[in-house]
Amino acid sequence: MKRLRNHITGIDQGDETLFMDYENGGEMWTGEGNRERRATVRFSEKYNANPSVMLTVSLWDVDYSTNIRSEVVAENISKTKFDIVFRTWGNTRIAQARVSWMAIGEMEDEDVWDVP
Repeated sequence: MKRLRNHITGIDQGDETLFMDYENGGEMWTGEGNRERRATVRFSEKYNANPSVMLTVSLWDVDYSTNIRSEVVAENISKTKFDIVFRTWGNTRIAQARVSWMAIGEMEDEDVWDVP
């Protein structure tokens, strides 16, 4: 659990389309083995400390004739941005994927002064 030191809590959220590989024969749709897609997301405002980031797959279009294997993680979380990482492997065929995200963390507080 992250404890917030003050009453200023920032929540930012969005939706990112990671790929639409069925349109152009991309590797998520036609490839095999380990595959990965990344998208960098920038927060609308800077957090005071690295926020907690939650992800969920909001859309995926997969081939029903193969096993569905995937992993979605947030990496490189900072005060201003993070990376969505979508991975698949084996013979899984994914036509398209979209990920929804939410970041929750402490924002700057005008009432707290940093006096040296």
